[in-house]
Amino acid sequence: MTAAVSNSNPSLVKGLKCRECGNTYDKAPIHVCEFCFGPLEVDYDYAAIGKILTRSKIESRPHTMWRYAELLPIDGPPSVGQATGMTPLVRADRLAKRLGLKEVWVKNDAVSHPSLSFKDRVVSVAVSKAIEFGIGTIACASTGNLANATASQAAAAGLPSVILIPHDLENAKVLGTSIYGARVVGVKGTYDDVNRLCSEIAGKYGWGFVNVNLRPFYAEGSKSYAYEVAEQLGWRLPAHIVVPMAGGSLVTKVGKAFGELEKLGLLSAPVRKPRIHGAQAAGCAPIIDMVLENRDQVRPVKKPTSIAKSLAIGNPADGFYARQTIIGSGGWAAKPDDEEILSAMSLLAETEGIFTETAGGVTLAAAIKLIAGGQIGKDDGPVVISITGNGMKTQDPLVGRLPQPKLIGPRLGDFDELQATWT
Repeated sequence: MTAAVSNSNPSLVKGLKCRECGNTYDKAPIHVCEFCFGPLEVDYDYAAIGKILTRSKIESRPHTMWRYAELLPIDGPPSVGQATGMTPLVRADRLAKRLGLKEVWVKNDAVSHPSLSFKDRVVSVAVSKAIEFGIGTIACASTGNLANATASQAAAAGLPSVILIPHDLENAKVLGTSIYGARVVGVKGTYDDVNRLCSEIAGKYGWGFVNVNLRPFYAEGSKSYAYEVAEQLGWRLPAHIVVPMAGGSLVTKVGKAFGELEKLGLLSAPVRKPRIHGAQAAGCAPIIDMVLENRDQVRPVKKPTSIAKSLAIGNPADGFYARQTIIGSGGWAAKPDDEEILSAMSLLAETEGIFTETAGGVTLAAAIKLIAGGQIGKDDGPVVISITGNGMKTQDPLVGRLPQPKLIGPRLGDFDELQATWT
């Protein structure tokens, strides 16, 4: 059993702070500023953290996301997800050769515990925080992976869960939610319709919606993905990291995490400034369009049309901040089409033996476009491809695309005849 690491000094989290007007709040299940309606985020005491958190202390701890406990917003040991995190950072030399790059790494959350996506990280923080607040029912709005993670970890905590999803979600993700005993509700509409409904339900019932009223705490779990990348690279930052975007939170937290590591002096010198690139599918790319068209306002996509359903959020909550993170890092953005997404899924599987979901196909296909456009140079140094979910969850788009098994009789001669046709 993995030992838990706890933040034993609650004062390391001062409270919540509005990202727009700077107004401060006590720790509570709230996510919107009552003065300007801006989003709230966790406010840390970095001076206090800097006095107690060292690389040697981190390295002495269990290989989970909780080795960075001082930079995560719960006050005691995690109630769930004690074994979550520290997924492999795979050196992908065969993929690098195909891409024409010097050095490529794949951060592989397709094998995340317990539900095979990076959403396990954010949910372990949100559910643990909900329990600290005394909340008795866990809920979420989801395009799939979050549904799996929320249902799984609510079950592990012994709490009931209510999961609201778009009605046309992939069957594998629906099954991977229902198995945990969750109450699953399909909503006739897009994810944005689901999310609006969840905001109303949260206000009426007081449930802990991980990505609504618990969102400030939930989002902080994403930072562990970036902390691990830096540590696994020898406490250095990559030259480039390509990140998939749905609501835009992950890309902003990658930028925040890298900045925190630098601020706390945890990185090896000299410290490089990584370029952070965003990836969305062409059928739903509101954040990418903000970058490409040089505007700071989200233009919502009313009807997403892409096989990458886990990224199909037409009105991303963190779109403005995601664009800021990308542009501020010197990064760029790309939006591959469905054919490019499927080809990238096959490329990753054939070169590195990693089966990613469609969102991972988006990320790799976007990287290919960025290489072709010169935004990622062939000799720039480490390039990290962010794989955030498992391909077993999104098999439907591959049906009819891959070769069918060859059928032969049960005799060696039958096999010999088939093998002779192989080249």
